[in-house]
Amino acid sequence: MTAFALLAALLFGAAMPGAEPAHAASYVPISGAGSTWSQNALDQWGANVKQYGMTVNYNGTGSSDGRNQFRNGTVDYGVSEIPYGIKDSGVVDPPPSRKYAYMPIVAGGTSFMYNLKIGNKRVTNLRLSGEVIAKIFTGQIKTWNDPAIKADNPALASALPARRVVPVVRSDGSGTTAQFTTWLSKQHGSLWDAFCRRAGRETPCGATSNYPLVPGSGFVGQSGSNGVSGYVAQGGNVGTITYVEYSYAVYTTGFPVAKVLNSSGYYSEPTARNVAVALTKARINENTSSPSYLTQILDDVYNDRDPRAYPLSSYSYMVIPTALESKFNAQKGKTLGAFAYYFLCQGQQHVDDLGYSPLPINLVQAGLKQVRRIPGVDVEKINIKDCHNPTFSSDGSNTLAKTAPYPQACDKKGTTQCSTGTGGAKAPTVINGNGNGSGSSGGSSGSAQGATGGGGSGDAFAMPVTTSQSIGGGLRTALMVVAGVLLIVVTVGPPLLNRRLKRGTS
Repeated sequence: MTAFALLAALLFGAAMPGAEPAHAASYVPISGAGSTWSQNALDQWGANVKQYGMTVNYNGTGSSDGRNQFRNGTVDYGVSEIPYGIKDSGVVDPPPSRKYAYMPIVAGGTSFMYNLKIGNKRVTNLRLSGEVIAKIFTGQIKTWNDPAIKADNPALASALPARRVVPVVRSDGSGTTAQFTTWLSKQHGSLWDAFCRRAGRETPCGATSNYPLVPGSGFVGQSGSNGVSGYVAQGGNVGTITYVEYSYAVYTTGFPVAKVLNSSGYYSEPTARNVAVALTKARINENTSSPSYLTQILDDVYNDRDPRAYPLSSYSYMVIPTALESKFNAQKGKTLGAFAYYFLCQGQQHVDDLGYSPLPINLVQAGLKQVRRIPGVDVEKINIKDCHNPTFSSDGSNTLAKTAPYPQACDKKGTTQCSTGTGGAKAPTVINGNGNGSGSSGGSSGSAQGATGGGGSGDAFAMPVTTSQSIGGGLRTALMVVAGVLLIVVTVGPPLLNRRLKRGTS
């Protein structure tokens, strides 16, 4: 691309080379529903592909509803964090009669976003162990100055308020709930089963898409990821805490999340790099004949002993049709296939800006194979090296896992605590004008995610590009030079040309 064309693309929003799928003008609209965990990514991708003539509608109604709508044929694709066939509260979620397959779309961390103040100072550096999280979300820990929370937060211990802890949980069927309760059941089963029994559930409770509620527990139920995160972010709801995809703290609300104690004894934040590290331990169902092909097994992720690993890291999946039906024709398949090619490569390039982690190479490769199963797709031959995915290098190794910074000493369980903020609230916690008292002002582990301020900007991905790097200072300077040269040509060129023409005719 010439400098002039590049400048024009930046100024007027023209597509970059290699970005536009073939036959853009012939796409037909498609619609999907499901996960709110991955909704921020899907909404952004849908906005990005409009420039190619694609209309991709998505309704974040929750994973359970997305699976139901796909099963009933009311949407062209569904999105969920858990597969069909899971037994939930004694009821099996039946697979659809229509032909389907799972396709990984994005990775991320289920975080614990909270609203806590000491005096009038917002706390941004909270740390929680897995057992404390389990006790909070089963009603065992009721106040923020509980000794167990103090033990996780030595720098805040003397100042933590005697304020009631208010867990905010999903009131709708949710893949986020299923992911969280899978972790609860496998890591803190006795606490989880005791809570389920109080809620009238059968035990062992296992994973569930619908969070149990015990009457009089003081829990608050809200629908959707926007619902739970929005409730916690309200100014009057100090003392609340919820489980939600990290994106909603970083990109949507600008609120902090708790660092979670991992198996190596370090408190970790769900940054893109820390999630990438943890997911190197994920086991994927590689049996192509299995109805759960490409779904995840996360037991080893929960217990990864790498000091950078975030324990509640996982993937999200798109449920795609693999056969033509009365409501899904080849034209829709062409659009869905082109959209999938987009988000598996180009769409992964900046998902960390939204609070997600790009897919690793094995899942991108598996996803590209799944796209071929969509009826009506224009099959593309994509060299995996051309995806420019920041997770992997050209040799296939996991770049983010290699480059993820190790945590500082103040992130280790002990008598010190980093003061640096987390999630979308990067300002340090300051108490009595002395940092956070007895803690360190050192940075948090994996602090590669940039702050987005008080909320995400809708134009973060306003113009998709085909490179994994944003426009750096060198290129920006070059473009300014080009702009200056063009200005000179436009303003000075015509008089000079006119003078030369007159000289030639004299």
